[in-house]
Amino acid sequence: MVGWTIYESPLGPLTICAGRRGITGLFFPRRSPALAEELRRALPQAEAQLQQYFAGERLAFELELDLPGTLLQRRVWAALQEIPYGETLTYAGLADKVGAQAFPAAAAEHERARIAGWAVGRTPTPILVPCHRVVGADGSLTGYLGGLQRKQALLDLERRGVAGLAPEPAWTFRQMAML
Repeated sequence: MVGWTIYESPLGPLTICAGRRGITGLFFPRRSPALAEELRRALPQAEAQLQQYFAGERLAFELELDLPGTLLQRRVWAALQEIPYGETLTYAGLADKVGAQAFPAAAAEHERARIAGWAVGRTPTPILVPCHRVVGADGSLTGYLGGLQRKQALLDLERRGVAGLAPEPAWTFRQMAML
């Protein structure tokens, strides 16, 4: 790791970690690993893009990411980045997007959805890789490392953006109550 910073977001402080080849992690409050204080430094591009996203001004991130993972995880994370801003996809839909060939040959369709969900849950850079856009088969919110309230807040933010509306003025304060 070459550096890290804390970005004060409407969802609470987010710890951003960077390596030589890009952003390696984004952590919700109380989820960050122990970090050396001497590596703390500004990460202006990441901070600016997060600021724009939370202001409803950015639909996609343009940051270099350095996400080590299995081939399957990297394929799932790439597919997550293809889900349009303000839209959702089911775990089964995500597995279809990734393609059956990426999964173990013996994995049935419902198992591929679970395996895709496993990879989604290990996304090292939530928000930047929009894992919050994946929902259950019935459209319900399911697991999110940052908590379902944060997942809902991110989806609400994006739905307002798609509708051409700015974030609600009280959005920041309402979200801080979840901490």
